[in-house]
Amino acid sequence: MKTMDEKSKSAANEGVFNISSERKKGLKPNLKRINTKKLAELSVFTSVAMILSYVEALIPSVGIPGAKLGLANIAVIFILYRFGWREAAAVSLVRVLLVSLLFGSIPAMIYSIAGATLSLIVMVLLKRTDTFSSVGVSVAGGVSHNAGQIAVAAFMLGTKEIAYYMPVLIISGIIAGIIVGLCGAVLVKYVKY
Repeated sequence: MKTMDEKSKSAANEGVFNISSERKKGLKPNLKRINTKKLAELSVFTSVAMILSYVEALIPSVGIPGAKLGLANIAVIFILYRFGWREAAAVSLVRVLLVSLLFGSIPAMIYSIAGATLSLIVMVLLKRTDTFSSVGVSVAGGVSHNAGQIAVAAFMLGTKEIAYYMPVLIISGIIAGIIVGLCGAVLVKYVKY
């Protein structure tokens, strides 16, 4: 009979970590295991997304307030195509929360969560149609990210006039979406496991 320590080591070697308390509760097998390899990979991509967010914050503005490349979304696009929407949502949410807490503010977090949520919803729906390439999905994500942020800004500021800024953000979202989508496509094609 294996001791508890031997069971833990055996499970870790198999790439699975069993949670004994959940097993005692009678949870389904897929709910009581965490694939440690997948968890490590998602953690690496969350870290990469955070680093890209930080690097992007160091890049001077191009004269268009609120316009950014969204480099961190390269990781989100990769995760969406490599793992799936749940994992992409987790990486996106964790990245937004950590970057906002470390380098931003609560209002910035609210804008980022709104943009990231709408962007991810649109990207997941378009990806499921199998009609758009990763670049097309990324462009739609970039534009919808800006739309989500404008909607929150209109609500928080109590004015609809901010929507007049949307055409500028649509153009910047398209440009950023193309760049992010191309980078994501290269990663999906050449990064193998």
